[in-house]
Amino acid sequence: MTEAMPMVSIEVPEPVYRRLQHIAETTHRSVEDVLVSTVNVVLPVESGLPDDVSAELAAMSMFSDDALWAAVESALSAAERTRLGQLNDIADDRSLTPAERHELNGLLSRYDYAVLRRARALALLTHRGYDVSASLDHVDVSEDDAQDA
Repeated sequence: MTEAMPMVSIEVPEPVYRRLQHIAETTHRSVEDVLVSTVNVVLPVESGLPDDVSAELAAMSMFSDDALWAAVESALSAAERTRLGQLNDIADDRSLTPAERHELNGLLSRYDYAVLRRARALALLTHRGYDVSASLDHVDVSEDDAQDA
């Protein structure tokens, strides 16, 4: 059973309506569906993330296209990726020291944050009409490195 949605009437400029209508026709959806999905992209649902992370992800909807493309590329540095791999290799041979475990947890937190930013940027770019398929093949840390920890 679908939830009843409140009815809201809004006025939008003619060019905006034409864009919504074009997207609706192209995707075989209603203008209302396109508008609701647009609002959902711009105002993401509460995620249970820390407030600062949630606020930054929400603010990304105001980023320029160039800033979003930069966010797609940002992740761990080469040195951080190398160190993550080293720590995972060490953990395969022996228990990590508390300092190494702390360092590994920090690197994994930065990696997780980068993945969230990248996913949000890709979603926004897709919504803006960009083909992001080439960016989906690019991964900065192997899945094994992130999962080994």
